[in-house]
Amino acid sequence: MQIGPYKLKNNLVVAPMAGVTDRPFRVLCKKMGAGLAVSEMVTSNSLLYGSAKTLRRANHEGEVDPISVQIAGADPKMMAEAAKHNVDNGAQIIDINMGCPAKKICNVMAGSALLKDEPLVAQILKAVVNAVEVPVTLKIRTGWDKHNRNAVAVARMAEDIGVQALAIHGRTRACLYTGDAEYDTIAAVKQAIRIPLIANGDITTPEKAKFVLDYTKADAVMIGRAAQGRPWIFRETEHFLNTGEHLPAPEVEEIHQVMLEHIHDLYHFYGELTGMRVARKHISWYTKGLVGSANFRHHMNQLQSIEEQLQSINDFFGELKQRNARLQYEAESVATDDEAMAA
Repeated sequence: MQIGPYKLKNNLVVAPMAGVTDRPFRVLCKKMGAGLAVSEMVTSNSLLYGSAKTLRRANHEGEVDPISVQIAGADPKMMAEAAKHNVDNGAQIIDINMGCPAKKICNVMAGSALLKDEPLVAQILKAVVNAVEVPVTLKIRTGWDKHNRNAVAVARMAEDIGVQALAIHGRTRACLYTGDAEYDTIAAVKQAIRIPLIANGDITTPEKAKFVLDYTKADAVMIGRAAQGRPWIFRETEHFLNTGEHLPAPEVEEIHQVMLEHIHDLYHFYGELTGMRVARKHISWYTKGLVGSANFRHHMNQLQSIEEQLQSINDFFGELKQRNARLQYEAESVATDDEAMAA
């Protein structure tokens, strides 16, 4: 898929997620096979440019091109300034957020609340597209609610103004993240525009990615929550789309190593104390479903230093590896006994 001058290595995109798609997560997902990763939402309020949070969100050091930064706001002039500011700080693609359903965003008429006001949508898009030389992309939902699905109209408007790619989450703002995503509106938008379309919403497996691509005829899929604690979903999905076959699930040793690399990057990026706290949710996601992980996660949230955190992780995975070795030994013993009996 091509966005402006950037040809992506595949059609798999990491969805922007507040509090999740920081630089360490984006770098990891790209390493694991994602063709593009969109940053966390960056405010368009220039008064906050110097805040620690905004500075971290604008940090792209070591990130593989292209670097896509999402901006949010409801004032066309401020959004244009935010776009220029982020391009000056390394952004190669500017993504406009008109898809976030969170109350604190919608209450200031930003995010998906903008879909209620198409003239304002047009003003914001024009201001940002005219402000920067880099490609501008747009993320929307299917509409405000089930009775007001205006994604087709907004998509046509965006294309006419010069937006170079569009991502659609298959829910309305009113749906939040409940119920099932619907893909008929995404398919209708694909028929209405010529720019690349990225389908988003409930894409949790390689099979679902293929279904959504086939059903909507979208150019790419955007994966969000399913990548939390499971960044290898991108290599699994790419392999499945290319071959129709599944890669083996990651072994315990690989999960351990990927997680350690990720949390060490978090310590470095945020500093030890904040990094340790941010790491907790990622550790919880990585270990979900593993034997004994409920008790481990509860214990993990009580720890107050990175030394304790790392020791606890290594102890947990050491136990898992021993258990797996015992199970393999027992299976081999049973097989040997069966062979002896057969002989």
